[in-house]
Amino acid sequence: MNKYPFEFDPKVPFIQQASDWIADVFYERLPEAGFELRDEQIFMAFQLERAYNEKRTIFAEAGVGTGKTFVYLLYAINYARYTRKPAIIACADESLIEQLVKPEGDIAKLARYLDLTIDARLGKSMDQYICLNKLDDARGGLDNLEAFGDVHASLPDFVNNPGTMQAFHPYGNRKDYPNLTDEQWNAISWDVFQDCLVCSRRHRCGQTLSREHYRKAADIIICSHDFYMEHVWTYEARKREGQLPLLPEHSSVVFDEGHLLETAAQSALTYKLKHGVFESIVTRLLQGEIRETLAVAIEEAIEQSEKLFALLDAGSIAVEASDRREAPLTKAFLREVDRFGLLLSAIEEELVFESGMFTIDAYQLTIVEEHIEMIQLALRLFKQPEGLISWVEQDRDGTSLVIMPKLVKEVLKERVFSQRMPVVFSSATLSVEGSFRYIADSLGIDDALSFSVASPYEYEERMSVAFSSESDPDAKLRLTLDRLRQSAGKALLLFPSMEELRRFRDDIADIPGYAEFRFLFEGTAEISHLIASFQNDEASVLCAVTLWEGLDIPGPSLSHVLMWSLPFPPGDPVFTAKRREADDPFRQVDMPHMLLRLRQGLGRLIRKRDDEGIVTIFGRELADGEIMDRIKGVLPQGVPADELLPSPN
Repeated sequence: MNKYPFEFDPKVPFIQQASDWIADVFYERLPEAGFELRDEQIFMAFQLERAYNEKRTIFAEAGVGTGKTFVYLLYAINYARYTRKPAIIACADESLIEQLVKPEGDIAKLARYLDLTIDARLGKSMDQYICLNKLDDARGGLDNLEAFGDVHASLPDFVNNPGTMQAFHPYGNRKDYPNLTDEQWNAISWDVFQDCLVCSRRHRCGQTLSREHYRKAADIIICSHDFYMEHVWTYEARKREGQLPLLPEHSSVVFDEGHLLETAAQSALTYKLKHGVFESIVTRLLQGEIRETLAVAIEEAIEQSEKLFALLDAGSIAVEASDRREAPLTKAFLREVDRFGLLLSAIEEELVFESGMFTIDAYQLTIVEEHIEMIQLALRLFKQPEGLISWVEQDRDGTSLVIMPKLVKEVLKERVFSQRMPVVFSSATLSVEGSFRYIADSLGIDDALSFSVASPYEYEERMSVAFSSESDPDAKLRLTLDRLRQSAGKALLLFPSMEELRRFRDDIADIPGYAEFRFLFEGTAEISHLIASFQNDEASVLCAVTLWEGLDIPGPSLSHVLMWSLPFPPGDPVFTAKRREADDPFRQVDMPHMLLRLRQGLGRLIRKRDDEGIVTIFGRELADGEIMDRIKGVLPQGVPADELLPSPN
């Protein structure tokens, strides 16, 4: 697999040879196979040559249709073979991963037309796999018995059979169960509170088997941003515990849709605390012969944990358009946090004495110590409340307290961007009004190469945009129905939050006109299954929250992009904290985020040269002349933009 696709000369620098071969691919081999010769693609290739040669970070902003994926794949694969370490391609989410590796995707095309054998393997996030223990618990309940029974019946024989497994057999992936709703999947999938280290079934777990498989990739490992940042965040801890890091040593990293990396970084750098999990882990110590002082310390800590979470239940405040609740960081709450920390310290001191007496199983002792250490690290952030972001999540399994450091740029700078390796940020939207400063500052990148090339498509002839600042719900629904009829369905409806999507779904149920169309709603099935259904049913309408980026559906199936409201950032604790740090929150936080997301939404419409269609943008803020001007400024040049007028009753 380490054989180069060109005749290697050890006397000539490798990157120069790879770049010459890649130029031949774009100038000759792909055009011979029927691909269009694109100057923008060749320009990008020469820019990436410098990044790989100098082992630097580069912002590669290339518009739709430039063929940027081919460029970074060719460099990543060749450099992986040169260094004998796989490249990491980190995508913004699981649906983007599926699009990259699907049978007709870019990796398959390169392999076919260049006669390459490419060893590309998936490293999916943990929550994309079944947890066997949660599945057993769910089957013991009264809800969804048939669905969960079908999942259990689909498991390979070796999962519940003590016999030897002969070969790698992937199973338990979210994509394997397309008809489960997100709510059903969450009931049986891995979550952060699962204690995998002591699970007796971990060596037959789909997640574990997948990890052993993808680590052996020679060319490419494809994962999500979240998974890559989880690897970065847990790297030292896993080594300390004698475990392998989530990802192997690698030669380069490509962040596809790289403008979303900050969100993934913040998600990975979080601590999640739940009373039930703490109690179940710490009470393991009570099963052995322990001293009374340790038993008392454990009971007091459990009582304090109950008190702390009772305060959260009573004092947390709902955040509009978010599934998060604001944590009550009052003086009283912070005092209880301090007391909880002191009680955990008392347990840690008692464990020092207890470990010397060898009355507690060493493995169980390690698990408890690691869990307490994690909680203590999280609680220490409360010593400086201005430096943290925290919120509360509530579900049927109870209340969780989520804590993250406010700034992730220091961690990223140290553990990612200080490494001597090529790092590529690839997207059609990395800059804000011509500058890469917004994304560079948010990620702590001081030194980077950058370039921007426009899409080769003639948008002014293929796209038209209509705006409306209508705020009356009934009038907005009438306008939407008119626009859907104009495009005969074939529409992607983008919502900034699940709350708005669900409200729209409820509202149209009572309007007869909407029955003309088949609506597909994110959350009702696995996302790539919904996308395939939408693509195969031209008149359907796909309603989504997570598809502002990356969705690639060329042809008539997607002829209309409708943005239900402007994608300003939510009022949740993460963005609230960013606004507090900014001198001008609206212009420094809200507006750049919205413009980037809006540009991504626009990019879903024209995916090949002969595509055409309409865009509808709703937003009460459009009545503000400054906002309207800024939005018109990010539209492709020459695209006509008109104001939508309310339809008559």
